Amino acid sequence: MTRQGNRGGAEDVQARIGRALAANDIAGAARLAEAALRQGLTGPMLLNLAAWAREEAGDYAGAHRLLARALAQAPGDVLISGAIGAVLRKEGRYDEALALLDRVVAAEPRHAAAWLERGYVLDALRERTAAAASYARALAVDPALAPAHGKLADAASQAGDGNTAQAHAARALALDPNEPSAVAALATLEIEARDGSAAEARLRALLAAGVKGEDRTRALTLLGDALDRQGRTQEAFASWSAAQGHFRRVHAGLLKPQPPAAPSHRQFIERIRQQVAAGPVVPAAPPVTAVPGAAARHVFLLGYPRSGTTLVENVLASASDVVALEERDTFAGIDGVLVANDGAMPDLDALPADMIERCRADYWARVRTLAGDVEGRCFVDMNPFNGIKLPIIARLFPDARILLMRRDPRDVVLSCFRINFTPSPAAWCFSDLVEAARHYDALMELTELCRERLPLAVHEVRYDQLVSAFEPTVRAFADFIGLPWTDDFRRFDRTAQSRGVRTASATQVRRGLYDGRGQWRRYATELAPVLPLLAPWVARFGFDA
Repeated sequence: MTRQGNRGGAEDVQARIGRALAANDIAGAARLAEAALRQGLTGPMLLNLAAWAREEAGDYAGAHRLLARALAQAPGDVLISGAIGAVLRKEGRYDEALALLDRVVAAEPRHAAAWLERGYVLDALRERTAAAASYARALAVDPALAPAHGKLADAASQAGDGNTAQAHAARALALDPNEPSAVAALATLEIEARDGSAAEARLRALLAAGVKGEDRTRALTLLGDALDRQGRTQEAFASWSAAQGHFRRVHAGLLKPQPPAAPSHRQFIERIRQQVAAGPVVPAAPPVTAVPGAAARHVFLLGYPRSGTTLVENVLASASDVVALEERDTFAGIDGVLVANDGAMPDLDALPADMIERCRADYWARVRTLAGDVEGRCFVDMNPFNGIKLPIIARLFPDARILLMRRDPRDVVLSCFRINFTPSPAAWCFSDLVEAARHYDALMELTELCRERLPLAVHEVRYDQLVSAFEPTVRAFADFIGLPWTDDFRRFDRTAQSRGVRTASATQVRRGLYDGRGQWRRYATELAPVLPLLAPWVARFGFDA
């Protein structure tokens, strides 16, 4: 800790901070550090503590700047680097966070907190197996790390492994009676067992203990589920609303739209729709050059979150000749070339042939990285939001088959509102009921417009028919793709168990053919503000009855 002048003052501040830390008063130590920085003192410890305060306040960019200054003063400090990794995660910069944390644990394998944080990042990337391995490494270094036990309990509960979930939760709660992930794990098991009252008591105790941040959002979401299990619909909806309100407060700095530079996800979609509407009708796509390593059959599975895409993906993935990839950004490199931040695209029909070839090669290279070898097989790219990419799909992949999921819009919007999604621009839209309905309307408008104006091979898959007439529905879309029927399609629940499910539909899919139709009816009063907006789609898709 240094300053031009007053060495004695610096030593006094350092001693006071030391006493605060010894008393486990991190907030007090951070206040002292911030005051010292304002007085012109500096040093890695002061910067690190001030960064902690910024991070707690949700100012992740400010925390990152302070930590970068601290690292410049203490190059190679793994504690500071690990803290930067945590802030990168909270900024949504997951790939950067993982790369940094990989370097940290390579340099210091006994840095338990870095292994823990690396697990958080892998969870955010939906790499659940790798995340569990990272939590296990954290516990190998520090067996008393309650959050690692809590995360392993939570993962096991979502995978349906009750014994493992309870074992890790017991260890976590013995170390910290209010460990949020452990409480969430046990509440999840109780909700699945239809013991909503037990889950409610557990979650209310956690909330009363003052749980903060994303853990509070999760607890409020699960509390809504517990109340729903008890038929207390008004209270359940109020808890989900509180969860979404808290989500907005926590993530406003990162996700709140600031048009025109940072439009909302809905405005992004609407901008693409305007371009498609202003462009010509394209009767047929020009042929494209084959890409080495590409799949023999190429399928895009899209629709909308909570519409049944995860169920269909696991049905298809059950066939031996199918490789399915669940909600991964296969278009990342292409988006950087063809889509601006506001949704603006170049004239796709005027793209030079060499750019088309580069974009296609980039796509298949990413697929190989994420899914392995797909050459000669059927590849299913499942992402509900790939409806936004239909103009690009039509231009780059004219031979692709598109499966479009349809589910009652009222069930879809309710389900999106009551789910605890990973923070993203789309999740921000789902955190307000009216905005969620407008977002749904915008994506359906774009999807239908693309079907009318672009050369796309589309087959609709209705969720209601899938759960009520499974075999004929699956035979129809398998035939459209060019896949023969196999009884393995019926074993999709085993497929989901063995390969893991990354989406919010994990619990439903691994239980088998879950019939989630008509959930909205119990919440018709709460949904009243958005029913008129959804009504045209309800009628158009045939869900009037």
